[in-house]
Amino acid sequence: MTSQTSNVRQTLDQRRASHAWDVVQRAKSKQGHHQNQDPKKFGGQAKKLPTRIMAAGLGQALAFLKAKGYAPGLLAELNDWVTARIPPAQGDPQDLLERIVKGDSNFLCRATDEVLAYLVWLNRFSEAEGLTDGEEQ
Repeated sequence: MTSQTSNVRQTLDQRRASHAWDVVQRAKSKQGHHQNQDPKKFGGQAKKLPTRIMAAGLGQALAFLKAKGYAPGLLAELNDWVTARIPPAQGDPQDLLERIVKGDSNFLCRATDEVLAYLVWLNRFSEAEGLTDGEEQ
């Protein structure tokens, strides 16, 4: 029996891992959302983000990143992942930060859980690819 990639059913954790791997590769090679971003900044900010989320909440942590402009690619990738996992309803904003501000508590809890679970993979791959060494900020 042969398996075809298109017919393979992956777990949610495998999908997170696959997406995170692709994101780290784009960040490393400065492609897509990461064109004007230092790969080490990306990795360093991704590494700090779970602590910021636990301390201040998802909205505050993302607003901090946006205000400082540390890792715009990280914000864009998180937005893409959460939008794919929890699509906005008709007429709802597409931007993750705006959805957090205007959404209900159920969305905030689901988005927080999803981002934290996703960041486990993103941080592991960032570390494996050498994107977290030497981060000072």
